Amino acid sequence: MRQNRSKISLVVLVLMILTAAPVGLAEGNSATSKYRAYVGTYTTGESKGIYAYDYDAHTGKLTSLGVAAETENPSFVTLEPHGHFLYAVNELQKYQGQASGGVSAFAVDPKTGKLTFLNEVPSRGADPCYISFDKTGKFVLVANYTGGNVAVFPIQPDGRLGEATGFVQHTGSGPNRDRQEGPHAHWIEVTPDNRYAIVADLGLDELLVYRFNAAKGLLTPNNPPFAKIAPGSGPRHVAFHPDGERAYVIDEMVGAVSTFSLDSKKGALHLLQTVPTLPASFSGENTTAEIEVHPNGKFVYASNRGHDSIVVYAVEPKAGTLKLVEDVPTQGKAPRNFQIDPTGTRLFVANQETGNIVAFNINPKTGRLTPTGEPLKVPNPVCIKFVATH
Repeated sequence: MRQNRSKISLVVLVLMILTAAPVGLAEGNSATSKYRAYVGTYTTGESKGIYAYDYDAHTGKLTSLGVAAETENPSFVTLEPHGHFLYAVNELQKYQGQASGGVSAFAVDPKTGKLTFLNEVPSRGADPCYISFDKTGKFVLVANYTGGNVAVFPIQPDGRLGEATGFVQHTGSGPNRDRQEGPHAHWIEVTPDNRYAIVADLGLDELLVYRFNAAKGLLTPNNPPFAKIAPGSGPRHVAFHPDGERAYVIDEMVGAVSTFSLDSKKGALHLLQTVPTLPASFSGENTTAEIEVHPNGKFVYASNRGHDSIVVYAVEPKAGTLKLVEDVPTQGKAPRNFQIDPTGTRLFVANQETGNIVAFNINPKTGRLTPTGEPLKVPNPVCIKFVATH
C-alpha cells in the first residue's frame, strides 16, 4: 500500500513540474530558460552600439546589461553557435576610403555579456545590411545593400575574421527607378543542409542561388541560378521552414509574402503562393521588413512598417501555403526586425523609429500574439539575437 502511494505521489509531482513550465518551452524543445539577447542599432542619436540583455524565458523578463560594445552602425549581428563570439556588420558607405562598410568580430564575456573587439575587415561593398553563419560555424556570409554584392569571410581559431574567401557582384536592375536602379543584396543565408547560399536581391527581384563550398567558403552560381519574384516586389528577407522544403520571402515594396518550395537536391525554388501583408482597407504608405517561421513550423510572422503591425499566418501542413490569422499593432513605429525567442514562447519586436522593443506572448495552438505590456526602451533598434548562456 505504501509502495502504491509512493508511486502515485511521484506521478503527481512529475505532473506538477510539467504543468508549471510555460507551454512554449515544451513547444520550442529548449533545454534551458537562460539566454542573452544582443540588440544591433544605428548609432545616430543616442545609440552607442550593441546592447546586451539577460533573458529569462520562464518569466519573459529582459534585464539590461548596458552597452556591450561601442561600434558604428552595427545594424545586424550574429552569434557563433556556442556563443563565444559575436559578429556585426558596420552599415557604412565608406570604410578606410573604400566604397565599403565593415564587418567586426568580438569575443563574448560569458559572465557579463560584454564584448571585446577582436578585429574588423572591409565588407567588400557599401552598406552591409545582413550577416549570418554557415552551418559549420566556420564562415560568415554578408549582404552589401548599396554595393549590390555578397561576400564570405572565414572565422580564425581565435575568433578573428580573415579576408574574404568568396565574393559575387550582382548586375542588373528592376522596374522601380527609385529603389531598383541597380542590384541591392539584402539578405544571405545557407540552406538548412548547408549546400546552397540563397540571396534576396531587392533591386533585381530575384532569389539568387549559389552552391556553397563549406570547406573553402566559396560561392558558385547554381543551375538554375535564381528564382524570379514578381517585378517591382523587392524581396528583402527569407525564412526557411524547419522541414527544409519551403522558404518564405518578405516582399518589401509591395507588402506581400511569397511561398516557395525548395528542392534541396537541385537548389531550385518554385513559387507556390503570394499573399498580402496588409488589410484591404489600408491605403497608407507601407514597406515590409522581417519574416520568421515559428520553431514548431505551424506559423509564419511578418512585419509591416507604416501599418506598424505583425501579421500572423497559419501554415497549411501539406502544401506549406499560408492562411491569414490576424495582424497585431506593434505598439511602436517602423518594426524593423523581430525575433521569436529560442523556446518559441514569445516574439520580440524592435520598433526602430520609436526606440522600443515590445514583447508578445505566442499562443502555441493558434499562433496569435498578446502583448505583455512591458516595452523596453532601446535607441534605434535594428535587430535582436538570442544565445543560450552556459
